[in-house]
Amino acid sequence: MTRWGLVIVVFYSLVALITPLLICLGWLPDANAGLANPINDSPNWSHWCGTDRLGRDVCVRTMAGSGVALQVVLLAVGLALIMGVPLGMISGYFGGGIDQILMLLMDALYSLPVLLLSMVLAFLLGKGILNAAAALCVVYVPQYFRMVRNQTAQMKSELFVEAARSLGAGPAWILRRYLFRNVITSVPVLLTLNAADAVLVLGGLGFLGLGLPEAVPEWGGDLNLALATVPTGIWWTTLFPGLAMFTLVLGLSFLGEGIEAWLSGSEARPASD
Repeated sequence: MTRWGLVIVVFYSLVALITPLLICLGWLPDANAGLANPINDSPNWSHWCGTDRLGRDVCVRTMAGSGVALQVVLLAVGLALIMGVPLGMISGYFGGGIDQILMLLMDALYSLPVLLLSMVLAFLLGKGILNAAAALCVVYVPQYFRMVRNQTAQMKSELFVEAARSLGAGPAWILRRYLFRNVITSVPVLLTLNAADAVLVLGGLGFLGLGLPEAVPEWGGDLNLALATVPTGIWWTTLFPGLAMFTLVLGLSFLGEGIEAWLSGSEARPASD
């Protein structure tokens, strides 16, 4: 499972890296170039995945969309990780009023449906890559916070933490030196699973017209544009962006499940002297 997930994620990463280069070299048409192409042309030797109703090459749009999806997802999940982990450690270690305030705020965010909250934030922030990443980031911060906070609260009374505290180590040193590397071990699983969910949420925002500008090649936006032509038998404009979204989510999910299984196996094995 881990191997297949890694292969899929690496494949989309390579596609995201080489597509702008191929466009710059002129080996692929621009993702928004469509005036010279037939409109809603079926797949052929010139356009392997056909063209959409604006005459744009669906294959190029799908390839370029992988870069946009990975860029937004990495920004969103990375920012959520950077914000959620320190807040969770501070809340779990110090407790008291700080813990109550942070828990109240995170529980309020966590109680809202992911897509609904991201829709509201995307509407308020407007369209754009950074705005979409910020909307998704706020959605995933509570998940990192809750996981890290619970682990920190459990581990702060361990003997090695008490020993460090009795030797004069301050809270900042204990959090950085002893607790961080213990609570961070479970983050990669949540990271990959959140990345898979973020691809779907980003696609949902684009499908609803709340994601990125129309000129940006994004799978959800392309599905929204192609929705009107599906009843007329034009299937290729929805098949290829939808298939790309499905396989990337599948790869990230496989990777997350594989990492979780590997970590569980590592914890089950007895530690050597």
